[in-house]
Amino acid sequence: MGDGYLANPLTFVVQVIFGFYALLAMLRFLLQAVRADFYNPLSQFIVKATSPVLNPLRRIVPPIRNKDTASLLLAWLTLAIEIMLVLLIAGRGFQPLAALLLAIPELVELLINIFLYGTLIMVIISWINPGGYNPAIGLLHSLTEPLLRPARSLIPPIGGLDLSPMVVMIGLVLLKMLLVPPLKGLAVALL
Repeated sequence: MGDGYLANPLTFVVQVIFGFYALLAMLRFLLQAVRADFYNPLSQFIVKATSPVLNPLRRIVPPIRNKDTASLLLAWLTLAIEIMLVLLIAGRGFQPLAALLLAIPELVELLINIFLYGTLIMVIISWINPGGYNPAIGLLHSLTEPLLRPARSLIPPIGGLDLSPMVVMIGLVLLKMLLVPPLKGLAVALL
């Protein structure tokens, strides 16, 4: 099926569906870790979308130090299933071990991208609608503030311009460049 007419569209659909669900599971993990507003409508959506799978998984996977490890495991397994299906569509056969290993760098990249794009969105919103509020902004603020606060203490606003998001974004891009390729290389080497 790798060269078939439907391979690329099917791969795209698999990546969108499983990538979105992995994003929801990772957001659930992160929002609980930063103690974001549980009653926020977006938080409620994330909880309702992930609970059918997470509730049974939590019976098997307990939290570690009050961290929702089941959500993190769900994100990893969702990415592994996505990779396994993409490999099958590409005609590379059924490779569950490869999918599980390759999902680790994908999980790290997803984590970094959430903070990177969250920070970028907060910067854009601060230009367009400073001081405005809606549920999405509240969650983004809860998510990005643990990274922005230390950066603000290092680089205070200069002439009313807050450069901390730029510092955080540069740090996240560097972290992604330094972490993800070696993890992918290691995963491939272990196969």
